Amino acid sequence: MSRTGKLRFRANRLSLLGSSIFAEVAAWKREAAANGLDIIDLGIGSPDQPPTEHVRQALSEAALREDMYAYPATSSGLPFREQAAAWMAHRFGVQVDPAHEIVTLMGSQDGLAHLAMAICDPGDTAFVPDPGYPIYAASLALAGVEPVFLPLREENAYLPDLDAIVEEVWDKAAFILLNYPNNPLSAVADLAFFERLIAKARKHDVLVVHDLAYSEMGFDGVEPPSILQVPGALEQAVEFHSLSKSFNMAGCRIGFLVGNRDAVAALRELKGNIDYGVFDPVQEAGIVALRDAIAAGNGAAKAADVYERRRNLFVEALRKEGWDVEAPKATMFVWAKLPSLRGQDGAVWNSRTISQEMLRQSGVVVIPGEAFGDEGAGYVRIALVEDETRLLEAAARIGRFLRAADVVG
Repeated sequence: MSRTGKLRFRANRLSLLGSSIFAEVAAWKREAAANGLDIIDLGIGSPDQPPTEHVRQALSEAALREDMYAYPATSSGLPFREQAAAWMAHRFGVQVDPAHEIVTLMGSQDGLAHLAMAICDPGDTAFVPDPGYPIYAASLALAGVEPVFLPLREENAYLPDLDAIVEEVWDKAAFILLNYPNNPLSAVADLAFFERLIAKARKHDVLVVHDLAYSEMGFDGVEPPSILQVPGALEQAVEFHSLSKSFNMAGCRIGFLVGNRDAVAALRELKGNIDYGVFDPVQEAGIVALRDAIAAGNGAAKAADVYERRRNLFVEALRKEGWDVEAPKATMFVWAKLPSLRGQDGAVWNSRTISQEMLRQSGVVVIPGEAFGDEGAGYVRIALVEDETRLLEAAARIGRFLRAADVVG
């Protein structure tokens, strides 16, 4: 514990949570707004579309019921878990037991934040990706678990080199956490990769934790697979699913963990001591969202349709402005390699400085790659969370910023 003054307390572990750059960006944004800039916020990946009317109606009707205001205990909520199991079978052909192989969560980040506490002891080790979503490493810091960072690099299609990890390190690890489609990289993985991953994890008795928050957001015909489609994976893996992005229900805070029943039970037990579960009307809305997805089948309109159109428009516009960014294969993000720029003092800018200057000069918010780990240096993440008109305006402003900058080399 760190005492910083009378009645001011702050745990040292908070410095390990990795949110400092996000706080910086928020401060930059407030300053830019105070200076009168029109802000186009392509920073945080929060969907700008609502859930379907059917989902909103279900939520509204359930919220008006008098019997919906008791504690929704974590161990109950079987109807939502049964619907989640039905959706897993429909979407991936995976059969799971809703009573023992699924736990409902207040969004997948809730489970990601707490899983290490539930299945590890202080001093254990676990693999996490670099770059990676900040809660991955933060959850280990909270649990006292030592991270082993797996570099994800462009030359390897942003997949980890599993064979480069020495056997002794594999043998020490409690779990390996990966995320495909990937935030922030927008990379995808196929079943062949997951088969290799499960085989490696089985050899070393390591749990595989897969974050599949963007399962319904593949482009160009890509249908992201579940790791649980690999034969035997239910004994070796768990997978996080979220209704936030795929069903535009981010504010509802609902998701689930599915897979290995021991890990699921451990997280359920921990959660039972932390909260009383997801508000029942939200679970009712989640049931409707998953049921409608099954009923609509392959002809259903998906969140991916909106973001694929935005991707096409925005990437083409940036390329016309002179920034040849790579088109993502999935998610709501563009992971963009930055040109080398320098300031008036002649010093070459890093991605944090470029992001700050871009916001200060153009009003466009992006997230510097360092927010996601050391391997993110030289990149920014751009979220496609504005309508097409605003995205075109953002691309034009970014183009003016880059043309006015001093390009190195």
